[in-house]
Amino acid sequence: MNHDDPGKLFVGGEWVEPDHGHYEVIDPATEQVVGLAPEASRAQVYEAAAAAREAFGPWSRTRPEERAAILDRAADLIQRDFRAHADLARRESGATASTARGMQVAVGAARFRRYARGALEPVEEAIAPQINEAGPMGRAGVFGALAVRQPVGVVTCITSYNNPWANPAGKVAPALAMGNTVLVKPAPQDPLSVYRMAAALAEAGVPPGVVNVVTGSGAEAGEAAVDSPDVDMVSFTGSTAVGQRIAEVCGRGMKRQLMELGGKGAALVLEDADLSSAVAGIGTTFSFYSGQICTAPTRVLVHRSRHDELIAALAAYANALTVGDPADRTTIVGPVISAAHRDRVEAYVELGRKEGARVVTGGARPAHLDRGFYVAPTLLADCTPGLRVVREEIFGPVVVVVPFDDEDEGVALANDSDYGLIDYVWSGDVARAFRIARRLRAGGVGVNTVGRNMEAPFGGFKKSGVGRDVGSYALHAYSETQAIVWPG
Repeated sequence: MNHDDPGKLFVGGEWVEPDHGHYEVIDPATEQVVGLAPEASRAQVYEAAAAAREAFGPWSRTRPEERAAILDRAADLIQRDFRAHADLARRESGATASTARGMQVAVGAARFRRYARGALEPVEEAIAPQINEAGPMGRAGVFGALAVRQPVGVVTCITSYNNPWANPAGKVAPALAMGNTVLVKPAPQDPLSVYRMAAALAEAGVPPGVVNVVTGSGAEAGEAAVDSPDVDMVSFTGSTAVGQRIAEVCGRGMKRQLMELGGKGAALVLEDADLSSAVAGIGTTFSFYSGQICTAPTRVLVHRSRHDELIAALAAYANALTVGDPADRTTIVGPVISAAHRDRVEAYVELGRKEGARVVTGGARPAHLDRGFYVAPTLLADCTPGLRVVREEIFGPVVVVVPFDDEDEGVALANDSDYGLIDYVWSGDVARAFRIARRLRAGGVGVNTVGRNMEAPFGGFKKSGVGRDVGSYALHAYSETQAIVWPG
């Protein structure tokens, strides 16, 4: 089978013809067709969920060592075809060649390797014995207890377009490691990589029905993947608006949720900050996935004494970024995912102008590129806290800057947001930075870095999500806790 153009759904261990034909997957850089993705019907999505339900019992009872071996083999197989996978990921997502290799396929393989080890982590935790007096519940005695983590059941994994390898792998691998079965619904813009992941898992020995992949260009497949009665949990990465609709359906069915939603990360730059470090970190918004990353520090809050200096340095940084063909190794900023998303980002920049923001750099399509969905890295200054460009997630290579006068005001501005995924603090006084970090209402805080510890819990406060994953926290996210009590 040609996995650039699978043409078929993966259901119950079989490659299945789609009921609704196919739709085109478009290369954001060339606007050419990369391949055809299958268009599933609601009935086929339900069939995939039913296959996962049937496979759950046997899979959940497999020895952890067996699950670990399969996940390890899947990582080997992904590595075996690394070059081809990275090429496809670049073409369907628009990521630069280095990002497709290092942050998409390599991270995807690493996550299968990590959760091969995770399958072997203990699932029992001893609870201190309790001495009970005689009473209505029985005789006096010493009661022991265990907290045991059990798999949830069938997990629907709905993944984002900005990373068609790392994001699905970060859901599928820990879910499988815990003994769950999965129904994967990739983002419609770049689903072909996920079919390759499914093929690797099948070749690695995943039993039929344990992994199922369905796709669709519209809402039908995703809605069915959420409301199927066979689904016990939904793990979603994407916009807050879609997450809220999914949560409503999950609430009616009491389905478990793991939601990694939007962000408007605040970068708090204090008067004693190392400005070169701050500018390099904030610059990832422009360059990394062309700003299509929920953890990006898109909202820069800078002490007024460093404001003009920061604006000049950020503008110079943005202007030095090479925008162009992701296949070219010198390119730093590629296209955004689609024409519709480019139009959305451009509309926000125009809105910022109308609201009174000053476009320091960018704000127009790169003149040297006559095709592809490109947005020039854009810096907006003279912003005030109430502007929509300051408050709403743009999800593109756009950074806004707001000055503050003292630490308390800076913290208040950072917390004045519907979002709370990851914020950042730059200060020459690390103790002060840690103190401020504890005041920020965000699921994570980077102190003088945009780097991540891949064992640290990841997730958001407020409208940035529900639950935590990454590292062992993901194993907990895809499990239910059962108490077992006995008399000593």
